[in-house]
Amino acid sequence: MPDDQSNPQSAILDRAAKVLPAGGFGNYAADIVIARGDGSRVWDENGREYVDLLIGSGPMLIGHSHPEVLEAVREQLPLGQTFFANNTRGIELAEQIAADMACAEKVRFVSTGGEADMYAMRLARAHTGRTKLLKFEGGYHGMSDHALMSLAPQQMVNFPVAVPDSAGIAEHVRDTTIVAPFNDPETLTSLLDEYGDDVAGVIIEPLQRLIPPAPGWLEFVRDECTKRGIVLIFDEVVTGYRLAYGGAQEKYGVVPDLCTLGKIIGGGFPLAAIAGSDAIMAHFDKALVGPEGFTFQVGTLSGNPIAAVAGLKTMEILRRDGAYDQIRANGERMMDAAKAAFGKAGIPVQIVGDPTLFELVFTDEEVVNYRHVLNSDKEAEARYNAGMRARGILKPPGKIYTHLALTDADLDQVCSAFEETAAEMSG
Repeated sequence: MPDDQSNPQSAILDRAAKVLPAGGFGNYAADIVIARGDGSRVWDENGREYVDLLIGSGPMLIGHSHPEVLEAVREQLPLGQTFFANNTRGIELAEQIAADMACAEKVRFVSTGGEADMYAMRLARAHTGRTKLLKFEGGYHGMSDHALMSLAPQQMVNFPVAVPDSAGIAEHVRDTTIVAPFNDPETLTSLLDEYGDDVAGVIIEPLQRLIPPAPGWLEFVRDECTKRGIVLIFDEVVTGYRLAYGGAQEKYGVVPDLCTLGKIIGGGFPLAAIAGSDAIMAHFDKALVGPEGFTFQVGTLSGNPIAAVAGLKTMEILRRDGAYDQIRANGERMMDAAKAAFGKAGIPVQIVGDPTLFELVFTDEEVVNYRHVLNSDKEAEARYNAGMRARGILKPPGKIYTHLALTDADLDQVCSAFEETAAEMSG
């Protein structure tokens, strides 16, 4: 066993095990401790270097420690860290979001994407006076009770029954949650015909984890919500400013009533937002809707000026000519390399997603919903993830985040890792 001098990460992990449940923060694998990040790369506490395709689970679309973002933060720091009051930088960020997102007439800040999703669902109930929410099996919308219904069920039940993903969720939450399959207009129509008068909102990831919407799917969902008076919520915490500068709304040409944003808009700092129409966002204003219609929301760090300036600078960089062309080209190169490597190795795999966010699913069937992902070869998936990490590629299970900071050398390493991992798995 290496001593602490040759393996300092081991000693840190021992400390973590004493104070952190399961030895970690509950996010990524607890067997690694990141010491620093710069551009496209991160280093663990043992000094091992990785090409970073995790990028903090998405926020670092322009890379770690971008010098222009650091300069914006340095300028703000001596002016104050947080105020629990309006501040100019937060207002500027709200103005920018309202200009960028098709659905955004008003913006309300929170600190995390999960909070934003929770408040969006609450707004839908406040606006319609209805109680039920419809979500899609496998869709991730944070950690609130309604969000943790049928996120990752291991046993399949009949739709629309919701399966809680966590202990501690009250039984009545199941009764107010309707679950539908993604990319299935017929089932959605049937469920809305039966329950539609009670449905306050439909919440959907336009790109669900990594599954693209089938042609016409989002338009169909939009039309159904419109004709039934249901609030349509796009969870754009992941897709906002990633699939396109204007998010999924721009890429797919479908405008929701509300959207939630996070990750990129904080430039690596904790910040998220709910954005939507004047009529629905009015429920945050007691003077407009009265006590009965008021949706109460406060947050100590909401609109934090440091996060706001980091987000504003990140968004400015993304507006520059060629930024999204480069991000998509980086993704396309990796997708092509993965397809070639695993095809050559004779391993059944589907490359699923968008060049900005994709993954390999180990199955020979088309992937159109959560159940196709669930039925993939989990042993192959585990070997693939382990093989990539062994070759210096840091990625989350189930995703590859493309980003702007990737260099040709990084992409060469990723493509080689695909080829070597595929060869190892086929041997």
